[in-house]
Amino acid sequence: MLPTVSKTRSSSSASRPNPMFPQYLRRIVKWQQMDIEYTFWQMLHLCTAPKVVYQHTKYHKQTKNQWARDDPAFVVICSLLLAVATVAYCAAFLTNAYLREEAPNTHVVEQRVEWLYAFDVHCNSFFPMFAMLYVIHYFLSPLLVAHGFIPVLLSNLLVMVAASYYHYLNFLGYDVLPFLETTTFFLYPIGVVIILSPILILSGFNPSRYLMNIYFSQRI
Repeated sequence: MLPTVSKTRSSSSASRPNPMFPQYLRRIVKWQQMDIEYTFWQMLHLCTAPKVVYQHTKYHKQTKNQWARDDPAFVVICSLLLAVATVAYCAAFLTNAYLREEAPNTHVVEQRVEWLYAFDVHCNSFFPMFAMLYVIHYFLSPLLVAHGFIPVLLSNLLVMVAASYYHYLNFLGYDVLPFLETTTFFLYPIGVVIILSPILILSGFNPSRYLMNIYFSQRI
């Protein structure tokens, strides 16, 4: 069952415009107005203690009366890191590759949730997955794309942990909202991932080899 909204929430808030969005877009091109230090603090704690980040989200709601970040620094830095990772992969695998859509689609949960906050949750969840499937995977790729059972095992375990952690952070992001119910819905995909992983390992499927063959014209 999809997450529902508590009936105590005023229906008028669903159609209320978001006045911060134009200011958010303007700040994207104003580096000096971004809190870079706090952004890196968030990125570190999303990988080590994600509940701390969402505790600060509650403070942000109390002080600024909005759940979403008004600072686009997180999105800008994630985009830059993604661009660096793309260049690194292209250089490592002798590119004829073309860029595809890298980040999963933003979740659409409920009209009364600020859409910009939903995007924040997605970005928060994506960063640790980026660290595992782009950064760690990059340095381990010579091993992960090799033939044999060990590469198959390690590649599937890495993907399983990254995907499970992504959905866990989604759960934390929406669970902090007091007007959403049944947010455990966001944990259900973890069960699917855990069930599928042993099947893929036993079948000899190597996700690293598969994805590298898709993104790059050369066969690995």
